[in-house]
Amino acid sequence: MSTANRGVNIGPPRFKIAVHSIVWLAKSNGILSSAMIANQVNSHATFMRRVMQALTTAGIVESKGGREGGYILRKSADEITLGEIYSAVSSESGDLELKVDCGGAGEQLDVELEKILYEAEQKTIDYLSNYTITDVMNRIDFFEI
Repeated sequence: MSTANRGVNIGPPRFKIAVHSIVWLAKSNGILSSAMIANQVNSHATFMRRVMQALTTAGIVESKGGREGGYILRKSADEITLGEIYSAVSSESGDLELKVDCGGAGEQLDVELEKILYEAEQKTIDYLSNYTITDVMNRIDFFEI
């Protein structure tokens, strides 16, 4: 089955938006406002600021205040891994988790399932850490910004 024709939704929903944002910052070689980034990635500026705050907290981007302010990369695109971005936005994820009460066995199941999901997430981060923003950029054709 080909994955090229269907969306793959692994990880927090903010992950793809965050990667797109970092790519546009790398491509611009300068400061971009949250509105400019949001426009490039088809997102809302308020949502974009939340994503960028997570990336700022993780030390991936730097926020510059003022009228000419915005966001700039703190390090080069070949130093930023997808694993780093994934970790940044997953730790800031505001996604709601549905709680289901299944009694005593359900609690044990939850504990064991959490262990398995934690291990899967760690393996995902390890795998994503093999790819940098430069690697991603080298895989695509860009039109001028």
